[in-house]
Amino acid sequence: MNIDFHYGVIYVVARLAGMTSVDAEIVAHACQYVDDATTDGVLVFQTGETFERFASAHSMHDYQNAKNGLNRLVWAPFHFLPAGEGQTLEERAVCRPDSEIARETVRYAIRNAGSENALHRLGVTLHTYIDTWAHQGFSGIASDLNRVRDIESVDMNPARWVERIRQFAGHLFTEAETDIISNVFPLGHGAALHYPDLPWAEWSYLDSHGVRVYRNNLPEFLTAADMACRAVKGYLAGDEHFEQINGLPDEVKRALELLLLTNRNNDPDARLSSLLDSVVSGSIPGLQERIPTYIPKGEGSWKHIGTGLLTDGDGDEKPVYTALFETSDYRHFHDAVKEHRFAVTQEILPQAGLRIA
Repeated sequence: MNIDFHYGVIYVVARLAGMTSVDAEIVAHACQYVDDATTDGVLVFQTGETFERFASAHSMHDYQNAKNGLNRLVWAPFHFLPAGEGQTLEERAVCRPDSEIARETVRYAIRNAGSENALHRLGVTLHTYIDTWAHQGFSGIASDLNRVRDIESVDMNPARWVERIRQFAGHLFTEAETDIISNVFPLGHGAALHYPDLPWAEWSYLDSHGVRVYRNNLPEFLTAADMACRAVKGYLAGDEHFEQINGLPDEVKRALELLLLTNRNNDPDARLSSLLDSVVSGSIPGLQERIPTYIPKGEGSWKHIGTGLLTDGDGDEKPVYTALFETSDYRHFHDAVKEHRFAVTQEILPQAGLRIA
């Protein structure tokens, strides 16, 4: 999923679930920031204080990522949560929508309610949870099961996406296009291109076994929004059985379905802008307000507010350590990322008999 869903839709469902606008913005921002927090390592302050960060994302189209063993600490716990179903490690690492492991991850966030990083942790968890619908059938480890070919779509031309990857990879193309894409991107849904993340897409592909898999994203995305609403309600009520709570009202589902179906710009930022305008105009029953602008990097970003740094990376800059850092969203988010990663890789997955980190 892209920013229109991770930030825009999650803000909407959080508000409709009963969250204040301030808390909903934190949750939605954290949910999207999982895709934008690409700087890791130790942040060193001018007076010697240090703070450890962990990048929750890399570029999906960075093919060299496939050679990096640390990917299991990034893609699996944050973007392709294993369902633990099957016999082999590769099978058990495949992401499935709303798996029991995914629900247990949400329960961990609900139990965490009240802690200082709780809202940010919920946002990180919701990113992982709703991605189980979009990223189903793929895994966050290098695996032959991620290899797909012969992509077909109802209303999009796969050749357009193949051309983009050809321009990116250049000399790497020495075989048939779809085969080489799978070879270059053997983890995640790299070979499936952008189709899993487009709300309106109806598409299909041949999987690694030669079986054609048919996907209709819209009902999957609507279910993800409904379950995210239930998760927020469970968080607010302290009820770990969130799946039993009523989700979005039917009129909201219909309105959201129309928005996701008709908002077909290939630019996710443009789709977010359109969704924000729809909320301002009252297109979503029960919610008519301005959703705050999301700033991923640079001036006004969480990193800038918390550290004073404006660059994507740190370069040679060392920020001034102040009490503001300890209360900043930047610090809370990165601590939430570390908490989430530990819970998933060291507790939840091992309890399900799956060790990937």
